Amino acid sequence: MENIHELLGYERIKIIQRDDMLRFSLDSTLLADFVCVNENTKRIIDLGTGNGPIPLFLTLKTKAKIYGIEIQKEVSELAKKSVEINHFGEQIEIIHADIKGIYKQVGANIFDIVTCNPPYFKYIETSNINKNDYLTIARHEVLITLEDIIVESKKLLGDGGTFYMVHRCERLPEIIEVLAKHRFGIRKMRFVHAKTTDEKALLVLIEARKNKKADVEISKPLFVYNNELEYTEEVKKIFNRK
Repeated sequence: MENIHELLGYERIKIIQRDDMLRFSLDSTLLADFVCVNENTKRIIDLGTGNGPIPLFLTLKTKAKIYGIEIQKEVSELAKKSVEINHFGEQIEIIHADIKGIYKQVGANIFDIVTCNPPYFKYIETSNINKNDYLTIARHEVLITLEDIIVESKKLLGDGGTFYMVHRCERLPEIIEVLAKHRFGIRKMRFVHAKTTDEKALLVLIEARKNKKADVEISKPLFVYNNELEYTEEVKKIFNRK
């Protein structure tokens, strides 16, 4: 069953979801908020867009053309419906396709920004996967790996273009290694903690530039919940919660 919801506290933006599919997450919202755009940003592409939360959120920040790539047809159809009900058809284009090789369809070396909230977990035969295929593909590297995403992003971005990703902290050593292997220099990282009392971060937001040297700035940590398990003021601001 399809449901229409507000995109967080942004009343003018609606998103269509289904209970049996991966619903838009905090992770995608934090990533979209982390993205830095300017007047020179003309083309953005979101890899593994799901039902489109990142492209929808980015309309609040830019008039640039935004593409969303989603391999699961029914999920991509939800994203297309959300684009239609918000009248974003001129700005957002959802494409049902595999991320691998997408540069052949949309163009090589032409994008200013690539964003990705990828599957977090490696897939092996003993992986604890979901019975629901939609969720398995979204959460596990069944159809694409971390390196596949970075390789494709390099093909999509123009020289000096920016790659943005959110991922789990335990995979950070691998992320750093693969980005360096493909000549991406990390420029900014921000660690995300579930609660203000948590010493260990759960997620990391990463900004890297194609064919640029690493010059890493570590931003202050982002805490999602306070001691009373309510959203922190910073997260409320991101969510447009009054």
